[in-house]
This record gives sequence, structure tokens and C-alpha cells, in this order.
Amino acid sequence: MVTGKVYKFQDNVDTDVIIPARYLNNTDPAELAKHCMEDIDDSFASKVQPGDIMVAGANFGCGSSREHAPISIRACGVSCVIAESFARIFYRNSLNIGFPILECPEAAKNINEGDQVSVDFKKGLIIDETTGQTFQAVPFPAFIENIINCGGLMEYIKSKQ
Repeated sequence: MVTGKVYKFQDNVDTDVIIPARYLNNTDPAELAKHCMEDIDDSFASKVQPGDIMVAGANFGCGSSREHAPISIRACGVSCVIAESFARIFYRNSLNIGFPILECPEAAKNINEGDQVSVDFKKGLIIDETTGQTFQAVPFPAFIENIINCGGLMEYIKSKQ
């Protein structure tokens, strides 16, 4: 279970906005975090707190297939992203690094910027603590939950050897 303040973004947020290409020569997560979302909200990285949650519209993470995008979001302290839908490569990259993301169109449409939200990943339950609304996402299958709990696909594979 995670709880955090919501930062809300629109449809079609692409990886060039999540982490601008000018920073891709750096692989240090802490450095990438400093520039997360800066082309859409230049104060995002300085105001986000550990545990906060991003909520977005459709097709979040479209564009280039860079792993830097979910890495920068996670390194900022964001605990998860809830969106109406995700670009498939962003979805896969997020799970590969052990970063939880949930597709839930109703939550994405109804949760507002600044709301306090709790997420129970085991149940797929999203609770807007500000409004009292609850939303049901599809919970992760056990094997994906294991990958996330291990910290990503590589750590999961190492744990099986």
C-alpha cells in the first residue's frame, strides 16, 4: 500500500517530456530525477515528495522506448503512475525496472491534482482519500508482483539462480 499526493498530467505525455533527450547521456537516476517532467512542469522535481503519485490520461509514456523515463519518475520519489492507458513500451520498461503502474481509466478521469490517494497493489484498489471515491484496477498477476517486489526483472532473474 502506498499513499501520496497526486500530480496530474494530460493525455499523450511522451518520453521526451518525461525526461528530455538532452539528459539521456546520463544514467545516474538521481541526476535524471532532477530533470523529470521539466519541459511540462519545471518545478515538478523540486516539489514532488517520496510516495507521491502521478495520474495521467491516455497513452502515457508514448514516444521513444527509453528506460530513462520510468527511471527518472521513480528516482524522483513517485511511488506509482495511474493512467487511463500506457504506451506498451513504457509499460514494459516500468515493469522491467520494478516500477508499479496501473491502468484505470475511471481513476485517471476522476482523481484531481493535489488529491491524496492510496493504492493497494495486491487488490488493485485505488482510494481517493480526498473525495472518498474508490476505483478498481486489475491487480498485478503474481509473477509481475514478484518482479516488482524484487526491484525489477534483472533482480528477479538473479533471485531465481
